[in-house]
Amino acid sequence: MIQNTQPLQHPVQSGFNAESTAQEVIKGIDLTGKTVIITGGYAGIGLETTKALASAGAKLIVPARDIEKAGKNLAGIKNIELEKMDLIDPASIDDFSQRFLTSGRKLDLLINNAGIMWVPLRRDSRGIESQLATNYLGQFHLTARLWPALKRSGNARVISVSSYGHQMSEFNFEDPNFQQREYQTLLGYGQSKTACNLFAAALDERGKKFNIRAYSLHPGSIYGTDLGREEPIDLFIQIGTHDKNGKIKPEVEAKLKTIPQGAATTVWCATSPALQNIGGIYCENCDIAEIDLGHIEHRFDEPATIRGVQPYSIDRDNAERLWTLSEEMLGFKFDTE
Repeated sequence: MIQNTQPLQHPVQSGFNAESTAQEVIKGIDLTGKTVIITGGYAGIGLETTKALASAGAKLIVPARDIEKAGKNLAGIKNIELEKMDLIDPASIDDFSQRFLTSGRKLDLLINNAGIMWVPLRRDSRGIESQLATNYLGQFHLTARLWPALKRSGNARVISVSSYGHQMSEFNFEDPNFQQREYQTLLGYGQSKTACNLFAAALDERGKKFNIRAYSLHPGSIYGTDLGREEPIDLFIQIGTHDKNGKIKPEVEAKLKTIPQGAATTVWCATSPALQNIGGIYCENCDIAEIDLGHIEHRFDEPATIRGVQPYSIDRDNAERLWTLSEEMLGFKFDTE
């Protein structure tokens, strides 16, 4: 499987690291005249990413499920357009995309940032498990619909915020919707993030002839986001990150990334000149990640060890197989011509 992975999947010594912030990464970058769409760009690391890109002069469109919350969080930030969209609703994705395409604008950056985690078994209107639907199929659908605007850019990037959580599960091609196997929320999350990585590999292969490059990334272990609002505290107590009362241990909290640090790798993937001729890769800590060949000892109470990318999640054969399955599940062809 390793021979089928991206040959450029190794660090480039970017000059940044796990402690770098989004504002440090964006320093000296001019995005004047660039148009950005970022899902979930009104909360957590998405909001920090929005702030950083706006500060560099970009025009940002933020599609949001919760318009009221988004409006409050984005108040005072210049160059922002707020739009209605729900990633788990195919009609909503189509409506938003059509509105944007009708405007005739090019799209320079598409940042698929929105996601969910730790949720119980839920299915969308099509019967698709909610983490797969939201974290992956929604971004596949959105990218497909916005493809004409990405081509219009002439120099576009598509960024998928993935996770180290991809290490929790390969993509289960036989039963992606947990119809024959017992549902485990972390398996659902893991396969959805593996799917994000595979999507970046397959998309980059199709897009590079139009100068559209694709990336996936792990933002890091971050304190203070609302991603874990449904998290099972007992699990965190068991793995040693929280005390018996369910509070995060101070020594663990001190090692976690801040939200500005958590947004840095997204911003790096979106803007770094070092990636101008590289795509289809998985990044972390503001650099290209190392392939995990079993030599990395992972400890959840030591966030710096939560790194590396599994070969199965950047495997080209898996990526092509998933592309075909995604089109079947969504009921349309992604026309990349």
